[in-house]
Amino acid sequence: MPVTHDFEYRRPQTLDEMLGLLSDYQDGAVILAGGTDLALELKEDLRRPDLVIDIKGLAEFKRIEVIDGTLQIGALVTFSDLLASELIKSQFYPLWESAASVASVGIRNRATMVGNICSAVPCMDSAPVLMCYDAQIALTSKAGEKIVPIAEWFIAPRKTLRKADELVAGIRIPIIAIEHAGVFVKLGRYKGEDLAQANLAILMSADLEYRICFGSVAPVPVRAVPIEEFLRGKKPEVNVLDQAAAMVETLISPITDVRASREYRMHICKVMLKRGLAVTHERLAGKNAEHLFILGG
Repeated sequence: MPVTHDFEYRRPQTLDEMLGLLSDYQDGAVILAGGTDLALELKEDLRRPDLVIDIKGLAEFKRIEVIDGTLQIGALVTFSDLLASELIKSQFYPLWESAASVASVGIRNRATMVGNICSAVPCMDSAPVLMCYDAQIALTSKAGEKIVPIAEWFIAPRKTLRKADELVAGIRIPIIAIEHAGVFVKLGRYKGEDLAQANLAILMSADLEYRICFGSVAPVPVRAVPIEEFLRGKKPEVNVLDQAAAMVETLISPITDVRASREYRMHICKVMLKRGLAVTHERLAGKNAEHLFILGG
């Protein structure tokens, strides 16, 4: 399908040049990083920009590094970059696990994690893990820089707090000091490239504190705070898991669509929570560390 809408294309070589273009064009500009979503939107005439700003020439956004106790992931870091990073795999395994679940190798080679959270579609794979890590979104504009907690980032499907003149420079994740483990669980209709019917991220620390977030079962990601509070100080034994699963229905609001029914999503989220908590407990004990936990056909 061809792109029928005319637009200007620019590839700035400096951040100042890029921010100047965003400031000048405001809502008429779109940012091109990986382009896996944008290319489709242009072809289907869902976006009709005056200007496409290609930021792939800005090398400072290609870094994965730890600075002052914070993991920093630049706007141009792809899912394949995350998978190739020993730092991510060894210290942020649930993040590595979620990256491995995204689409196909070809998509992962181009798609960025920043682009994923900017698309803000309910079935995105990055958000639940980032919510559990209490990630922060770093934005920059001609007016300066600001940080937005990811818990405040998502407003509605395909809507975030980003303003038209702002660039998401990257994602910041404070390193958790205490020993912990986690898991990312995704359910698709089959193994391979598929969007999530439901997904879930869990972190569990050695002192039995929990962080849990569901995705693809509500307009925006759902941090399961009541379940976290119920589980605090408890080991995930059978009776505890059953009680935690019973709380799921009060927290999520799945829909019926072509991928799954509302009832199935509700049921499977309970199953995913129980299995995910069990796997996380095993990982904290040093077991099951290399098990990629993706459900599907």
